[in-house]
Amino acid sequence: MQSTTNFKDKVILITGASDGIGKSTAIECARHGATVIIHGKTLPKLEALYDEIVNAGYAEPVIYPLDFEKMTAEDCDTLNEVIHKDFGKLDGLFNNAGWLGASSPIQQYDRKLWHRVIQINLNATVMLTQACISLLNNEDSSSIVFTLDDKNTAYWGAYGVAKAGLRSFMEILADELENTRISVKGFDPGKVRTNFRTRAFPAENPTTHATPEEVAKVAAYLLSDNSIRINDSLAHGKVFQLGELLSVA
Repeated sequence: MQSTTNFKDKVILITGASDGIGKSTAIECARHGATVIIHGKTLPKLEALYDEIVNAGYAEPVIYPLDFEKMTAEDCDTLNEVIHKDFGKLDGLFNNAGWLGASSPIQQYDRKLWHRVIQINLNATVMLTQACISLLNNEDSSSIVFTLDDKNTAYWGAYGVAKAGLRSFMEILADELENTRISVKGFDPGKVRTNFRTRAFPAENPTTHATPEEVAKVAAYLLSDNSIRINDSLAHGKVFQLGELLSVA
């Protein structure tokens, strides 16, 4: 099935766009006509992505650097105000930013590190999403997509807990927004050829994993109006695996 993803006149905010899945998704959405707001912590990486998108002839993106570890409620209010002033809306939010921290037994897990990992992977995403809901809830359909990761086994520590919490947050939010025009979905891409994956599994052969570009096609599809219904059923509130959607994205 040929994808008909079209983001003309759409504004998409992508967190964690400095690298990997987020970077590739920003390029993919821009390729289909979106104005992408690219978030990350590292400004030089965002500037390089900006240049790549502009040099490809796509719509000029907007750089929005923000450190999730230090993010406050006031930072979220400012984000809302800036996007509202510049665009008046959002059509999509891709909650992709994340940080592994460390793989360690709970008994030995550094408490300060635990707080940082939960803040970056869970608290900051919740706060940012809350700040964006009023921008997404307009007369047109819009989407919130969460990058999820099932890591409820030994040694995943704060990262595993944060991702489990993020899935619960996605499901609660989907239930609350059921009667709006905002579609809320989860996306578990599995094994992807990224620096993040290499840090977690340094002994793996990365060539056997999906590429960020393949993942980006599915992420962009989930952000699009095309994904409101998948396989003749509402996609709202569901978690999708990469293999389910590669043939339609």
